[in-house]
Amino acid sequence: MKTVIHWFRRDLRVSDNVALNEAEKRAQNVIPVFIFEDAFHSGPDVGAARLTFLLQSVESLRKNLAELGHPLVIRRGKSEEVLPELAQTAGAQCVFANKRYEPYTQRRDERVAQTLLKMGIGFESFKDAVIWEEREILNQSGNPYTVFTPYAKAWKTRPVPHPRPRLGSAKSQSSGLNSDPLPESSVELGHPLNQTIPAGGERAARDLLRAFMAGPVLEYGARRDFPAMAGTSNLSAHLRAGTIGIRTILAELKKARERAAGKGSGCDVFLNELIWREFYLQVLHNFPHVTKGAFRPEYNALKWSDNQEHFAAWREGRTGYPIVDAAMRCLNATGTMHNRLRMIVAMFLTKDLLISWQWGERYFMKQLVDGDMAANNGGWQWSAGTGTDAAPYFRIFNPVSQGEKFDPTGGYVRRWIPELKDFPDDLIQQPWENPLRLAKSKYPPRIVLHDEQRAKCLAMFKAVKG
Repeated sequence: MKTVIHWFRRDLRVSDNVALNEAEKRAQNVIPVFIFEDAFHSGPDVGAARLTFLLQSVESLRKNLAELGHPLVIRRGKSEEVLPELAQTAGAQCVFANKRYEPYTQRRDERVAQTLLKMGIGFESFKDAVIWEEREILNQSGNPYTVFTPYAKAWKTRPVPHPRPRLGSAKSQSSGLNSDPLPESSVELGHPLNQTIPAGGERAARDLLRAFMAGPVLEYGARRDFPAMAGTSNLSAHLRAGTIGIRTILAELKKARERAAGKGSGCDVFLNELIWREFYLQVLHNFPHVTKGAFRPEYNALKWSDNQEHFAAWREGRTGYPIVDAAMRCLNATGTMHNRLRMIVAMFLTKDLLISWQWGERYFMKQLVDGDMAANNGGWQWSAGTGTDAAPYFRIFNPVSQGEKFDPTGGYVRRWIPELKDFPDDLIQQPWENPLRLAKSKYPPRIVLHDEQRAKCLAMFKAVKG
């Protein structure tokens, strides 16, 4: 009887899981394994929100697998040590896993594969998290795309695979392997949670998908930029943890477009956002230097500010610019941030405060429940002007006009900045226009003046570009 271990990582679901489905097709006995590595709670980018979401999602997976007669084996330790021991004990002929794309995970997977190979045990990895990966979509010169629009155009010319079937009931008795207890909370691991985060797990992901595709996706193009509206899918944390499959989302998106009968422009806008995710993953693979510096290496010479007081004010939502501060207070309280606001706060840090995007990138990774290396790095470099955009550095958001455009009645600002709740709509994004009321509100004054900083930013970039 062939036995295969399925190694769960960022694919914490029993439906539409490529490696799990392949294991079920090829083996009579599938042993599901999750390894809780030290890096999950001791790495430099560990955050309580993401760690808690992971623990919730693994517990959800454990219950779903148990209902199907597949007890999840949980172990703590290094994968390259745990997996060979497990495979040998269980008599497994092979370990299956879905591919990861971060440079450090690919190095780890190579170590695992080599160790297993020496023991005569196979290791197979499968494309699961994306539709097209690494070097599957290349330009006419045979090189990876570095600009999104032509990449997206090429992406859309290809057929999308169907979702994989849900895991069936176990074909044989359980392996009898012992399992380590899963930590009950991030507090146990030295990361107390001070945020109220969304629920993890496959069921929560499917509920969100169902609700979004039932109607809001059709208005996505018109509503997605307004943080006071419920206009987005809220699926990013689930995509990051793999509690929902990308093929499942695209299949439901296709159904929503067909139901819309020609009125589904919002579906097209949402599809572009999913393609952005894959674009940044292929950038990470093909240009791994982005993890340590600018995509455009000449911008590593930029003379960023090291003003710690400014950085602290940005982190804590005390810059004096309401839309920026509301977004940062929301991030600190919930581990989430609306995409439009991510661009606004990132540009404010880099182009108003002139502080390196890398400082912001690291802070986001520690706070975000959906923190993902590729998307976070790509988004920060796009906003900072050091990334893949065709004409980046002179795009500088004005935080006042952005607030007035995307939070016109101040509903979002008032939610997160109660000091400004009594300001009228026409002043809510620029409360300094009424200095007496501002002084009484106890909301902080502006730490910089946007117009002055904009000129400094342009000069800083021009000094590098020549």
